[in-house]
Formats: sequence, structure tokens, C-alpha cells
Amino acid sequence: MVYYNQGLDNTFSALSDPTRRAIVSKIAIGEVPIMELASPFNMSLPAVSKHVRVLENAGLLIRKKRGRVQYCRLNASPMRDATDWLIKYQQFWDTKLDALANFLEEQSK
Repeated sequence: MVYYNQGLDNTFSALSDPTRRAIVSKIAIGEVPIMELASPFNMSLPAVSKHVRVLENAGLLIRKKRGRVQYCRLNASPMRDATDWLIKYQQFWDTKLDALANFLEEQSK
């Protein structure tokens, strides 16, 4: 039976888009109004809001409203699970690549 981690799937799916990765980079610095998030992109505010919603649904972004302004800040905890998953496979590939390097070194002798 295959086990799927929905949270991990949501994290990778949300981070698969370059616009959303740029938004994450911007909110990693601190709390940012949505209007400020939208300014560097050549897209409408509703389009940026859709990206914000995807990040929010993945748990990567927390949105707060103060007055008429919505602010976004990063919640990096879902990325911790993704990092743990990636580290597990990094160790796997490091082992495989070390074995390949040893094999190639032996072959060249």
C-alpha cells in the first residue's frame, strides 16, 4: 500500500509555481500587504490573490486583515516536513553517487 502525505503534496504543489516561490521569498522577510506582493508581478490583484490562496491552503502563508488591508506572513512549518523528506533522499543519492564515484575511480585505474 502506498502512503501519501497530503500536507507534503500540498507544500510541493504550492511551491511548484515560480510566482508563489517569489511570494514566499518576499514574505519570508516579514509581514507584507497583498498590494505590495502584487506590485512586482505583471498580473491583476485577483490573480495574485489566487496564488496567495494556494499558499494559504497549503499552510505556508497566514493572512491577517487590519482595517481594509490584508497582510501576509510566512508559516514555514510545512516546509520543515518537505525538508525532512528531501534530506532522506539526499542521503540516498549521496550514497549512490559516492558508490558511482568509487566505481569510476576503480575503472580509470
